[in-house]
Amino acid sequence: MSALALILAKRGYIISGSDPKNSPTVEELKAVGVEIFNQQTPGNISALLNKGAQPPIVVVSTAIPTSNPELKAAKQAELAIWHRSDVLAELIEQQPSIAIAGSHGKTTTSTVLTTLLAKAGEDPTAVIGGVVPCFSSNGHAGQGRFLVAEADESDGTLVKFRAELGVITNIELDHTDHYANLDELIQTMRRFGLGSGQLLANRDCPILSEHFEASSWWSVTSAESADFAALPIAIEGDQTIADFYEGGALVGQIKLPLPGLHNLSNALAAIAACRLMGLSLKQLQRGLSELSPPGRRFDFRGTWEGRQIVDDYAHHPSEVRATLAMARLMVKTGKSPLPSPPKRLVVVFQPHRYSRTEEFLNDFAIALGAADDLLLAPVYGAGESPIDGANSQCLANTVKNLHPELSVDVATSLDELTKMVQRKSRSGDLILAMGAGDVNTLWRRLMREDTTAPYRSTLAV
Repeated sequence: MSALALILAKRGYIISGSDPKNSPTVEELKAVGVEIFNQQTPGNISALLNKGAQPPIVVVSTAIPTSNPELKAAKQAELAIWHRSDVLAELIEQQPSIAIAGSHGKTTTSTVLTTLLAKAGEDPTAVIGGVVPCFSSNGHAGQGRFLVAEADESDGTLVKFRAELGVITNIELDHTDHYANLDELIQTMRRFGLGSGQLLANRDCPILSEHFEASSWWSVTSAESADFAALPIAIEGDQTIADFYEGGALVGQIKLPLPGLHNLSNALAAIAACRLMGLSLKQLQRGLSELSPPGRRFDFRGTWEGRQIVDDYAHHPSEVRATLAMARLMVKTGKSPLPSPPKRLVVVFQPHRYSRTEEFLNDFAIALGAADDLLLAPVYGAGESPIDGANSQCLANTVKNLHPELSVDVATSLDELTKMVQRKSRSGDLILAMGAGDVNTLWRRLMREDTTAPYRSTLAV
């Protein structure tokens, strides 16, 4: 929402919005002339109606409930109400656009793609789900040819997008509050792909390979069945080196300052998208050497008493597995983009939504077994009601059944969790906090900073 507001404001629209919490994003919007109400009340709608002759268009996201007082007032005033996806769809149709969809890696792929285009001098417009380091924002109103948009599948609205190039990173069942089964998700993603001028997809994803017909494919495992391939030569804790292929022919090597096979796949998707949109490899070289993932993706937050603290958004078993594999690589190789290579992994995990916890309880337990110590926060419900058998204690019991040698502790609050981390960790540890909820305040709690203060980026690795 904030990215859309920023872009529209910079393009000359009169924008207002409401947010009860201040943040760098809110301050950025105020700086470009956006009027921000600090409370959500019916009076905000009345104030806007009294300001001008033209009634405003009200834009909402799926997260806004029908009980929201502003939304109710807008309906009573018979104002036009658009979903955020309608606004994004309009922006996508106004210029050559690349829309990135998929169950995992969307934000990172979008960020890498935006960075490559920016460093190549293209100055793209960008609407991303995370903070793009080269812009220090999740939105950018560029003056160049292209628009890069992250296409979120969580509510199915991405079927509205008509991008020149659609990208699908992978497909795996998630958002079970919206999709009854995997087939529903596949059909939604197929509609997104069919609505794109071209479709670029990940050949390494078995669901994509089986159910989709893409214009172009990429792979990090084989150059034979993919239009673009990056076969790893070295995957270390601080970088990845790979042979780069196009059309089955070896073109040269690429070196990424990003560890992990999943990051190689994300970066390759971005490189392939740039090539399909007409950029040369020479144009991409500078961007490749300066890549950084978005905020909250293995985001180094600081050091506390010899422990390095990293914040990560992983909240699905596959994301947890990939993040832990990358962290374990740093321990194993003794190489890391962190200030020093970690010696142990103390994993702090906060399950996100009861429905997701119930659906993937066993998968989470398998993935979390890669920790040296595991601490579980209470489930972050995200508005859902509790479900029997889908809580952190049940997850702990499942982990212990699968990994009886692993130390597992369950906290009943974030305050108790902080004390557990202080007691269980030791100097040289990497404290890896994972989840999409308020576990991202853990680093502030350990460092005794204001937990209500706005998010600020330090060093994303």
